[in-house]
Amino acid sequence: MAPTSTPQTPFGRMLTAMVTPFTADGALDVDGAQRLAAHLVDAGNDGLIVNGTTGESPTTSDEEKTELVRAVVEAVGDRAHVVAGVGTNDTRHSIGLARAAERAGAHGLLTVTPYYNKPPQEGLFQHFTAIADATGLPVMIYDIPGRSGVPINTETMVRLGEHPRIVANKDAKGDLGRASWAIATTGLAWYSGDDMLNLPLLSVGAVGFVSVVGHVVTPELRSLLDAYGSGDVAKAIEIHQKLLPVFTGMFRTQGVITSKAALGFRGLPGGPLRLPLVGLTPEETDQLRRDLTAGGVHV
Repeated sequence: MAPTSTPQTPFGRMLTAMVTPFTADGALDVDGAQRLAAHLVDAGNDGLIVNGTTGESPTTSDEEKTELVRAVVEAVGDRAHVVAGVGTNDTRHSIGLARAAERAGAHGLLTVTPYYNKPPQEGLFQHFTAIADATGLPVMIYDIPGRSGVPINTETMVRLGEHPRIVANKDAKGDLGRASWAIATTGLAWYSGDDMLNLPLLSVGAVGFVSVVGHVVTPELRSLLDAYGSGDVAKAIEIHQKLLPVFTGMFRTQGVITSKAALGFRGLPGGPLRLPLVGLTPEETDQLRRDLTAGGVHV
């Protein structure tokens, strides 16, 4: 059974976009994924995104994606929302992934804007609608024009918000003005998809985070959410400022790379990366340690 949700927080408030652990020879590490998922939920996550970009979805097979969803649901599905990334730039492929994720027990779907082929707004609308029509699961859209090349216009968001199963948006657009208008007009639950803007997005109406740095600072991010939600804005600002070195350090290069390195510092499952991603250099590793330490993370 899926954890309790509300229309305001359909996937909880604190979600980490989980890396996909691999074994030393590069295979899917199912046991490691279950252990990491349990660790992240124990740390305070209401939900986990699996098979997102941070999960190296561009280089995992459809079969691996399904196996990962099934494993994580088995490990933590009674305690946290397991949201499966199913976004591709091929609508038919995404529909197939969505149906497979539903069969594997996912509680929701994350669907990124189609990348590279740069569809018009009507194409985006029909793409997301077709995916939402394909299963009975709630859908979180993922708006990240820096990766996809195409922003989702507010007017398109309003249309998508009328679909009964499109319930949320993960915002990595980096535009607080557009976010303000979209939150005010769409009725969608808004999640920050950019850790540096977690607090600013709360200030314009976001309900929670889909975080990369949650791999190492979930308790702190939960404290930030709780402080802001209780009206203690000064405390929320204090936590945000304390975490600035972590936000900076974890995004000096690709977030998957730094997340797996940071997990490695703590002896947690992560393992190697799949090309074209590569590990940190010794100099980059030392810098990440300094950044995390400066933000209060023990490594």
